[in-house]
Amino acid sequence: MRALLPGPEYVPDPGDVPDGVVIDTWPSERLAEIEFYVPDYVFAVEPYAAMAQMPALKVVQLLTAGIEHAQPYVPPGVTLCNARGVHDTSTAELAVALTLAAITGLGDYARAQLTGEWQHGFRDALADRTVLIVGYGAIGAAVERRLVGFEVTVVRVARSARPGVSPFTELPALLPQADVVILTLPLTSETRGMVGKDFLAALPDRSVLVNVARGPIVDTDALVAEVRAGRLRAALDVTDPEPLPAAHPLWRAPGVLISPHVGGASSAFLPRARRLVRDQLRRYAAGEPLANVISLAG
Repeated sequence: MRALLPGPEYVPDPGDVPDGVVIDTWPSERLAEIEFYVPDYVFAVEPYAAMAQMPALKVVQLLTAGIEHAQPYVPPGVTLCNARGVHDTSTAELAVALTLAAITGLGDYARAQLTGEWQHGFRDALADRTVLIVGYGAIGAAVERRLVGFEVTVVRVARSARPGVSPFTELPALLPQADVVILTLPLTSETRGMVGKDFLAALPDRSVLVNVARGPIVDTDALVAEVRAGRLRAALDVTDPEPLPAAHPLWRAPGVLISPHVGGASSAFLPRARRLVRDQLRRYAAGEPLANVISLAG
């Protein structure tokens, strides 16, 4: 069996490569022989469009948690797996960092430092706030674990109800209580545009929207209207459009902090990605069920 990995940094140690597995790294001249493919951790088209040149392809192992950018390129009959668990640590750290920065005004301090301005004054704290985590999966749970020491009340929301987790249908009743909303949900036909005018209008004044999920989940025009009015604040790792054009009003809107889609791009990524690739190759070679299966071959 031949596997294609994005680069040598993803290749397991020699003793961890299963018997019978031959590993190529991108680019490869033997695409026709690839059964197990790991596209690079990018959103460019080329690594995903290359699947059309892999007639022997059986498994696609993504290095992203989201699948919407890759799914259209996966041939029929190929098993698709995502990288659930790989990005939990890094994305959760960034979500909490953005939340703290937005609540306490760290972005204002950073801008004032450039001009040598001493901006002393009273600032908000995260303590005693209600934090609504929308999309309570692996990343949402990782965010909550990091919030434990901040003396906040965490409210969990997911697509379907389960013990301790409210369904999306209860959001209208929950939003008016939320001082912070952290989005950690996937982009689907159901969640696209979910955070629109009505969602934002239901939030209390001065509440903070933190998006570490996908940009199109939020109606950008509706958010711009709220932050320009000074009613809401936002901390965004993802935007719509993306990259955000230099002239876009979000860059200069008051109370908005933007990071350039770096939720998964940290030193925590590679060791976890390598472990996932190693384990999935072992499972596939041994004929065992794969982890993180999104769609099965059929």
